[in-house]
Parts: sequence; C-alpha cells; structure tokens
Amino acid sequence: MVTVSKNDFIKLEFTGKIKGTDEVFDTNIKADAEKAGMDLKDIKPFSLSIGNKMLPTGFDMDLEGKEMGKNHFLELQPADAFGKRNPQLVRMIPTKHFHEQKIDPQRGMQLNLDGQLVKILSNSGGRTLVDFNNPLAGKVVTYDYKILGKIEDEAEKINALQDFLIRKRFDFDLSSDKKSAVFKVEKQFEQFIEMLAPKFEEILGIKIKPEVVEAKEKPSKDDSSGPIESKKE
Repeated sequence: MVTVSKNDFIKLEFTGKIKGTDEVFDTNIKADAEKAGMDLKDIKPFSLSIGNKMLPTGFDMDLEGKEMGKNHFLELQPADAFGKRNPQLVRMIPTKHFHEQKIDPQRGMQLNLDGQLVKILSNSGGRTLVDFNNPLAGKVVTYDYKILGKIEDEAEKINALQDFLIRKRFDFDLSSDKKSAVFKVEKQFEQFIEMLAPKFEEILGIKIKPEVVEAKEKPSKDDSSGPIESKKE
C-alpha cells in the first residue's frame, strides 16, 4: 500500500458537490464535468503539494496518509470548507456603480465585481444588495477523489506552483543540484517573482530569482515567414 504525506506533490482528480444535492460545484473529471454541463476545456488532474493550503483546509488535511489509486469520500462542514456565512459581507451598493460598468444587476446574478465573485440579492430604488460571501460559504460539501500518483520531477513541481500561485508559466533554468532556479521574466514581473520567492523556498526548498528578458514580439497577421505555433499555458 503506497500512501502520501505532507509536502508530497501529487496528481489529484476529484468532484465536489453540495451535500444533499447532485449539484457539482467543481470537478476535474471529464465524465462528471460533461454530465454537469460544465466547460470541458483544460480539464485535467490537479497538481498540488499536500499541506500547503492549495485546497480547502479540510480537504487538504484529509489527503495525508491516504492510499494512492483508491477512491476516497469526504464530507466537510463549512468551517473546514469555504467558511461560514458572514452577514457583514452583505452590502448595499449604488446601482450606478454597475451601470458604469455596463452591467444591469438582476436578482440571482453571480458576477465578477472588482475581481471578486459576488451574488446580487436585490435591486430597487437605485440601490443593489450584494453578497460578497463565497457562493459556497455556509454549505456542507462532499468530495469524491482519487490520488493518481506522486510527482517526483522538480521542474514539474515548479510548474505546479506556478499554476497555483501565478496562474501563468514562465520559462526557468533549474540548477544542476536542483536547489535553485532562475525565472526568465519581463521587467513588469520581476518584483512579483521576488515576492513569491519565500513561498517557493518554503514549499519546495528551492531558491528562485528573476532574470529580466526582453518581451517577445508578437508576429503580425500578415507575417508569412512560416507557421505560428501556439503554446498553451
């Protein structure tokens, strides 16, 4: 029996549901996503490091000691999942704020407001009642999951952290002893990499630093010098 431990990097597939319903709120399993009518684009196992807050607290803790390749089931109370509802996060906002962004707020709408997912509770008299709580706050949720395997390759681990912390992949040179890495970034990302360096060292034990490179020029539409390859991030 092969089990996993804290700080192990793993590949994980899962489906999360709201307890008592068949409502899938998150999944990276194609069959479950298709059944739930979700977008199948970029569906793939999640690469993560156990015990480093890359999942809801209770889910993260449940992974430790689990057997790979086996189906597991987990039920989480709000405090260990997406938190309890906070009444102070329900606020009244002038409707003109939405109109300025060409949004007509309607009851029940979920939308991205200044980078945060919110829900419209009501709209009347020039004022809109908005819920800034996580849509899953206060919900008891369940997860069906399977640990597909461990990640041993250091470059793959670095990319897993890039996907989670940066939401973007930069090219990098890994040292021969695999204790440091130099990220090739444009000037505007230099401080960002410096800011994240302590997190990479904490989780991976690898020291990272940026090296500023010139921005890559985008080929013009009428460039007929050859085929253009697109790289998926």
